[in-house]
Amino acid sequence: MPIDTLRRRPVLIGRRETHLLDQPILALAGVSARYNGHYALEDLSFELIAGEQVAVVGPNGAGKSTLFKLIAGVLPASSGQVTVYGSQPGGHICIAYVPQRSQVDWSFPVSVADVVMMGRVGKLGLFRRPGRKDWDLVHQSLAVVGMDNLAGRQIGELSGGQQQRVFIARALAQEAELMLMDEPLTGLDVPSQQDIFEVLAALRARGVTVMIATHDLNLAAERFDRVMLLNRRLLGLGVPSLVFTPEHLLAAYGGHIHMIETTTGTMVLSDTCCDGE
Repeated sequence: MPIDTLRRRPVLIGRRETHLLDQPILALAGVSARYNGHYALEDLSFELIAGEQVAVVGPNGAGKSTLFKLIAGVLPASSGQVTVYGSQPGGHICIAYVPQRSQVDWSFPVSVADVVMMGRVGKLGLFRRPGRKDWDLVHQSLAVVGMDNLAGRQIGELSGGQQQRVFIARALAQEAELMLMDEPLTGLDVPSQQDIFEVLAALRARGVTVMIATHDLNLAAERFDRVMLLNRRLLGLGVPSLVFTPEHLLAAYGGHIHMIETTTGTMVLSDTCCDGE
């Protein structure tokens, strides 16, 4: 996916949905998605609380990426309804989708600042040139993620962690209220992961609602308000101690997960991390 194709977001420039503040920031009711006669997701129903941070976990092929694309309005649901503040997601410019790094063509010749400016398209429209206030917001967003000093650098020259921070800055420039991050920690070393969590803390302070897909059950349990366990169906959503039970984990991972009882609790080992989704 070239970076410029990310302009083709679920944003309708001529129609912007209003927010019904008495409605959840995100609600799914009986949502299913089918491809070639098979369910990628089946009968999902849940709501998010504005400002919370939720980790979405499950095996490869569980439907995590499909879920994010349904919420963002990139893919249609086969049945059921997705609403953001009470209306369909396609007309909202408050939803930011940060794709997996593997889905982006990092050789595309564009600067860091230009990538972040792409987040302003929904506010500006397709044919209006950005003004000083827009560029000020771009640099403020880069400053939040600690990347303002690299604004002129080509995006492909950055490390994986820096690239993730740039895409988060793009979402900030978009003034997103709901951010969907698909495997942002994959392939990052520990310092880069810590950088991402510092950015997440800044997003929390701004009241941004965040959903992150991850394979790391420990990080999900330690770092997020709630966890969502998914394997085509919703197996659990809540605090980790109630969701990561042996029964739920076996239902999600089947024979790919092994639980070992130790003196300090149950150790969970998964062998699904190297499969492709």
